[in-house]
This record gives sequence, structure tokens and C-alpha cells, in this order.
Amino acid sequence: TMSNILIDWSTLCAGSTLAFSGLFYYLYQQEKTKIKKLKAVPKFEPGETLLKVVRATPYKRLQYVAVEGVVQPEGDLLTSQYVPGCTGVMQKVIVQEHWREWDSVARLWRNRSMNQQETNNTVPFSLVAPGAGAGGVAIKVREPREAKGLHMEQVYKRRRCIPQGVADFALLGLTGAQPVEQEVREEMLRVGTEMTALGEVVLEGGRMLRLQPPQDRQQYLLYPNNYKSFLQMHHNVANMWKWLGGFCGITGTSLLTWAVCSRLGDTRRGR
Repeated sequence: TMSNILIDWSTLCAGSTLAFSGLFYYLYQQEKTKIKKLKAVPKFEPGETLLKVVRATPYKRLQYVAVEGVVQPEGDLLTSQYVPGCTGVMQKVIVQEHWREWDSVARLWRNRSMNQQETNNTVPFSLVAPGAGAGGVAIKVREPREAKGLHMEQVYKRRRCIPQGVADFALLGLTGAQPVEQEVREEMLRVGTEMTALGEVVLEGGRMLRLQPPQDRQQYLLYPNNYKSFLQMHHNVANMWKWLGGFCGITGTSLLTWAVCSRLGDTRRGR
């Protein structure tokens, strides 16, 4: 009967929802564990305190620390190709074509992206304390493209239509596809950006320190914001998993309760 079908579907949905609740709770616990570990990592700013601590260690290195500073170039700057006066230390330019192709089976046009070209440029840069002068302690950042969490700011984006010529219409007739639009995006890590870095800090000489990927394979991380925002991001992720777990748990329990009560009601009426 229709009632039995609804009960069976409710039971199935309840089981699936409760399974998702367990998964989300597991992810929540994982994120809470990660936050606890992050809070246990020593946190410094580029300055005399960090320099003294590194000098006092046997091998003149700190295996894994968090450093909060401001991006500063060590020499030459990178200049935006499209935005006047925009300078940085890392740059990515992506040029991509958007094509449309005819799906003869579904009899409709489909869009797809292809012929993506990506150009990456990096110049040496350091982290310094906010407002630090020329003689302040600087931390050279090594191998930044190996780091996780580095999301550069999009400083330029433009789409332009590709003019259609005889060759394009011939290509459309032969392949059923033609380019219709070109998109250009430019991303940069700009000078003066606040950054939180997690990695190994080594004394390079004098007052110069070096940040590099940890030798013990812990995560090398560069996050373009301050330390407080970095922790808040992880708290937000944990809260999201917690909310989803609670929602699925309540929904699954409600569906299961309804299915059990309905089944008991049908059994009593059958008697």
C-alpha cells in the first residue's frame, strides 16, 4: 500500500540521514582536534623575541611555529599587467577560452572551457612586523608555491567576445564547436598583505631568518590574513560540520520515529 511505501522510504531516508550525521560529527571532531593542535603551535611575530629564541636553540632552528607578519619584497617587485600601480611578489595570469558545442543527441548547445594558459611569476619576499623599519628582523619565505592555503587576491577579470569570422563558421560546420568568449584573470599576492605562516624557521645569518617547509612533513602553510582570522576560519568550518551533523541527526531521528509509529499503528489496525 501507499502507506507502506512511505514508511519504507522514510526508514531508508532516516538511515541515510543518520549516517550523514555520523560522518559530519566525525569531521567536526577532526576539525576540533586540528584547532587544538594549531593552538599548541608557538606563535611569533618577526622581531627580537623570535630571533633570540631561534639563536638559543641547539641547531638554530624552530621545527614548527606560526609567524604573523606583513609581506615585503626582498628586491624587485612584480607589476600588474592590467591594473596600474598594483604591485606584488607573486602573480598568476590565466587566459581561458569558452567554447560552445552542439550536442546532436540532446539537440542543444553546451558550454565548455578549453585552451587554458597559465603564467606564474614569483620574486623573493619576506615577512616583517607591521611598521618595522629597514633594520627590523625579516623572515625570508622559501618555496611559497609548495605551501597550502595560499589564495592570492584577484585584481583583474575581464571577459570579451571573440569575433566570428569565416574560419570560425567553417570550424563550427566541421566540428560542431566554436570559441565564443575569452576570459582573462590576474591574481597577485600584494605587497603589504597580512600573512600567517606555519613552517620551520631557521637562522640564516645575522638578523635574517628563513621560513621553509618543515623537515618532519608537517603542513607548510601560508594564509593571507592575520592569525586571528586563520583560527576563526577553522572554527567556522568546525561549526559548519557541527550544524550539519545536528540537523541530519534531528531529521533522521524524526523520520525514524514517524516510521516506527506509523508501522505500529498499521500493525494495531491490522489486528
